[in-house]
Amino acid sequence: MRVVVTGGAGFIGSHLCRALLDRGDQVTAIDNLLTGNIANIEELFGNPAFTFVRHDVSQYVHVPGRVDAVLHFASPASPADFERIPIQILKVGSLGTLHMLGVAKEKGARFLLASTSEVYGDPQVHPQPETYWGHVNPIGPRGVYDEAKRFAEAMTFAYHRAHAVDVRVARIFNTFGPRMRPDDGRLVTNLLVQGLTGKPLTIYGDGSQTRSFCYIDDEVRGLLALLDSDYVGPVNIGNPNEYTVGEFAAIAREVTGNLSEIVHEPLPVDDPMQRQPDITLAESLLDWSPQVGLREGLERTAEYFRAILAAEVA
Repeated sequence: MRVVVTGGAGFIGSHLCRALLDRGDQVTAIDNLLTGNIANIEELFGNPAFTFVRHDVSQYVHVPGRVDAVLHFASPASPADFERIPIQILKVGSLGTLHMLGVAKEKGARFLLASTSEVYGDPQVHPQPETYWGHVNPIGPRGVYDEAKRFAEAMTFAYHRAHAVDVRVARIFNTFGPRMRPDDGRLVTNLLVQGLTGKPLTIYGDGSQTRSFCYIDDEVRGLLALLDSDYVGPVNIGNPNEYTVGEFAAIAREVTGNLSEIVHEPLPVDDPMQRQPDITLAESLLDWSPQVGLREGLERTAEYFRAILAAEVA
């Protein structure tokens, strides 16, 4: 296939580009490098099947030639971005989705939207199945991301109903691994970087809130399985193993060898108290389930950050 990946220089997008090339697809990555990093895809530039286009998909997008699939993964996605660039997040979720759906419609291509567990907000149903409509504060600081993705889902299904665009929607849960930004403000990066630099580990709230962490290799397998499936509808792609933030911090300390104290800070506004995917649909439809455990994934990710931090010092 010829596949267009927006956000192709980002964390998940760059791994997707590599996986698509490895299975023989042609890939055009589009990224404005607002939060993406060209270093994430440098290894791909020597591949004749790979093309990179620097462009903001919130502006009109034209892709010449045949396109078989559009994977829309462009969007800042970390809490540090929500207050720093809220308008850009809303624009890429709305205008960016509109433009890429337009490409899919014009080319007769399959469209896969990278949605998020954030559409469930601070959930009142646990674990969260795809049938749950969510509990989101539209005007809170997290609302710029939550509502951008909820709107993107609505736009995607509007194009499916009105224009018969062949669509897929992946609701992604807390993914981690190499190529995450060290300063992106997420739990994984905060604790690993603090641990590796010998700083106290910061926990927001009392540490009783829960998260479910999916390693990037598992996430990409699930995304490609969804892309290749015949199912039209949202599918949770995440790891159902649930950990409290306190439990996660303890594992991060062991992985990094940091025995510093744990410091508690106030819980951010609208921060979800629990998050766990119900992956029954992914298991039955896609024959997919995650294989990499949390500790193993954190050890691999810590090695990546060790190299990044060492390079910064050098």
